[in-house]
Amino acid sequence: MAGTAMTELNSQSTAQGTSVRYTPVPGTEPLRLGRPLVVAIDGPSGSGKSSVSKEVARRLRLAYLDTGAMYRAVAWDCLEQGLDLADGAAVEAAARGLDLELSTSPDVERVLVRGPHGMTDVTAAIREPRISAAVSAVATNLGVRDELIRRQRAIVAAHGRRMVVEGRDITTVVARDAEVRILLTASEEARLRRRGAQLGGTQSAEQLHEQVVARDAKDSTVASFTQAADGVFTVDSSDLDFDQTIDAVLGVVHAAVSRPAGA
Repeated sequence: MAGTAMTELNSQSTAQGTSVRYTPVPGTEPLRLGRPLVVAIDGPSGSGKSSVSKEVARRLRLAYLDTGAMYRAVAWDCLEQGLDLADGAAVEAAARGLDLELSTSPDVERVLVRGPHGMTDVTAAIREPRISAAVSAVATNLGVRDELIRRQRAIVAAHGRRMVVEGRDITTVVARDAEVRILLTASEEARLRRRGAQLGGTQSAEQLHEQVVARDAKDSTVASFTQAADGVFTVDSSDLDFDQTIDAVLGVVHAAVSRPAGA
């Protein structure tokens, strides 16, 4: 398997995000060098999508896109404007007008929103509980989804189709033509335990259930991320630790790109 590479951020930001320049590690080569390699990863809350996707991107020397951060940024902007999230037309208009920039390096998490006073760094703000509670109202808005899916596809294209993309409907909608499509899942018990640990034990059992199980139930009305579609590999991490999960996902990637065309 490809080794972890050192990365250096290009200083120039673009409308598509921050480009990434990689410094090769001696003795390693990027997988499918010079050819497209999109790894699409779907999964429910608490399945480890983000941490696993970032590490896979590092190992394969690919750019990385957290589509969930885009929905959270829209939710933040709507709340800042004082919009009623039940007003679907207003929320969709906010999404279409949002000037958003985010890093596409797996090593740098940065989300910026341009407002009347310039760019605001909302990297930490979009992870706050109030955003977690509001994001489903944004993510289930079909007009918002259309706009962000359009942007997500543009970001993938702008990076030469060499990217790990993770979210809710990546394998079935955003990047259904990806070279590798994976559903990363885990049992409800494992997902609740992981999310609780991620939040440092600050949430009650009821709050965790709302953030994980209830949110998935809402989001599943407009996105498919609980069952693998045809051609999508499933990785169940319920009984795997982080390193084992990474090995399992990388194993799927290598197996998928090694298959004969049409197999």
